[in-house]
Amino acid sequence: MTPEALAGVLVIGEALMDVLVLPDGSEVARPGGSPANVALGLDRLGRRAWLGTHIGGDSLGKETHARLAESGVRLTDGSVQAGTTSSATARLDRAGSATYEFDIRWAPARSAILPTLVGMPSHLHTGSIATALAPGADLVLAAVREAHGSATISYDPNLRPALLRGPVAERPRIEQLVSLSDVVKASEEDLAWLYPARAPTDVAREWATAGPALVVLTLGAEGAHAHWRGGDLVVPGRQVEVVDTVGAGDAFMAGLLSGLMMRGLLAVGHGPAAGKQARQRLHRAIAAPDPAPELAPALDLAARVAAFTCTREGADPPTLVELGV
Repeated sequence: MTPEALAGVLVIGEALMDVLVLPDGSEVARPGGSPANVALGLDRLGRRAWLGTHIGGDSLGKETHARLAESGVRLTDGSVQAGTTSSATARLDRAGSATYEFDIRWAPARSAILPTLVGMPSHLHTGSIATALAPGADLVLAAVREAHGSATISYDPNLRPALLRGPVAERPRIEQLVSLSDVVKASEEDLAWLYPARAPTDVAREWATAGPALVVLTLGAEGAHAHWRGGDLVVPGRQVEVVDTVGAGDAFMAGLLSGLMMRGLLAVGHGPAAGKQARQRLHRAIAAPDPAPELAPALDLAARVAAFTCTREGADPPTLVELGV
């Protein structure tokens, strides 16, 4: 893949097969993984995204690859390797909330995720298991460092405590990724686990002074709370009939990124120049006396995309046509 072949957005992280166990005990399998869901959400919102990942060459991997391709997700060269494919089992309760069990392997090829090898993106997004699980987590951090300064960067910790060592051990890497990012989204549950003695809102406010221009704390059905240096904005939740909440956070992330791109506040063009210019616009907008009017449309789109995703089964985000945009 030549640098020119990768246009716009590079998403780095896990792609796996999600097995949804419904309240009646029946099972539905479909591709998932937080970064893969974000790539899918971006594509459905009209943003060309590439996914740098690690999929095995087994039958589950072939099915995952095929389903991602059907949904418009493009894989970087080197994303498919010999070996087995990761999976996650999501058990849904009667309210549509999910608990997860994981069988994960995360050892991506350097050629699949390092920007200088893939083709320098104008925007890079990463998060979740890929940024925490050895041996691939160190390579992901290296990729973010490599892109820092030439691409706009977004990060969603999307923590999976069952796969982590504990809050004290995980904080340094997470805080490093936060400091390298321009936009961070984290759930209330993420921050409550990571900083059990602190209010999530206080942590989000602090993160917004540690490097990112924008930190958004999601609050489930209650909406979200956006923070930037010197200000904040409450994003009301959308009332919908919930089928399940699988992929809602990833849908919010995709909607937020797409909305910021619509405003020219994240990069959508080719190469380092586009990334640098967009970073300047984003930080300049945040430094304005009242950036809320500039940010509100993107946050509103994020809330709409997340709410829509909750109205149907699994991580199945809407298209622009379905949203009426």
